[in-house]
Amino acid sequence: MSGGNGLTYAQAGVDIDAGNALVERIKPAAKRTTRAGSMSGLGGFGALFDLKAAGYSDPILVAATDGVGTKLRIAIDTGHVGTIGIDLVAMCVNDLVCQGAEPLLFLDYFATGKLEVEQAARIIEGIADGCAASGCALVGGETAEMPGMYHGGDFDLAGFAIGAMERGTDLPQGVVAGDVLIGLASDGVHSNGYSLVRKVVEVAGLSWEDKAPFAEGALGAELLVPTRLYVKQALAAIRAGGVHGIAHITGGGLTENLPRVLPEGQGADIDLGAWVLPPVFRWLAEAGGLAEAELLMTFNAGIGMVLVVAADRAGALAEMLTEAGERVHVIGHVVPGQGVNYSGRLL
Repeated sequence: MSGGNGLTYAQAGVDIDAGNALVERIKPAAKRTTRAGSMSGLGGFGALFDLKAAGYSDPILVAATDGVGTKLRIAIDTGHVGTIGIDLVAMCVNDLVCQGAEPLLFLDYFATGKLEVEQAARIIEGIADGCAASGCALVGGETAEMPGMYHGGDFDLAGFAIGAMERGTDLPQGVVAGDVLIGLASDGVHSNGYSLVRKVVEVAGLSWEDKAPFAEGALGAELLVPTRLYVKQALAAIRAGGVHGIAHITGGGLTENLPRVLPEGQGADIDLGAWVLPPVFRWLAEAGGLAEAELLMTFNAGIGMVLVVAADRAGALAEMLTEAGERVHVIGHVVPGQGVNYSGRLL
């Protein structure tokens, strides 16, 4: 081919060498997520996974995809990007386990205007941390450098998780009036409601570097506490028997997410006095003048996951989950009706 002085892809703002360097940098992170069933490393056109080697005989596949919303804005503004990948994984795999599925493999999509290898590596290493903690293999992904689409160090993240379960074991299943609602504590705001969080911070006249009004650290760092991973604990509870349904408390809060696992004609009675509202939510409510109903609709309000369990198994399952490190609260019961009925007060 003849030479010339024409434009190059690099001059257009896309650095292929940086992309290749990132792939090499993250290979060890991906490798430590290898699990039974993994068949290939990074670099192929697709990722292979052996369901039989993972222990399944008659599997049903379950898929989930999600992002982390405007929590990314805080990570970008503060430069603290090391744990945002855990949020990404958690938002996907916590959903999978609600169906009764074991997360098996994960893929990520990272898009930015200009690829900074060190920053991207920290993000993807966080994704690997989340995968390793949930027994899920990081099998691949896409890094897209798109000049003109993202500006000033902005980036976006999306995640895709695939899980499996044996045929006939899907959840919810067998939910009846009298079932007990076991709430597992959250680790903070998790990854929903951050547009309102950011508005409250603006109204309060604070910056991310200011001391958090509800904790010891800087406000930005405290608000970046990653979403809790409930996968291994929830799967253990399912396998122990007596779990009829699981709700991941994300956008819509308890008010909208719990009814998703209740059959027609069944509702939930929840005692808001069964747990103490964490300081971050109390501050958000006070600083933003939020009504209790708004708090319960927008945030997890301190309960990140709810297990709907048979009444005669509630005590044993609560004890098992406590021993696994969960902060467990019996928050209510399934009752005839519809929607969520609250008693007591959070605020």
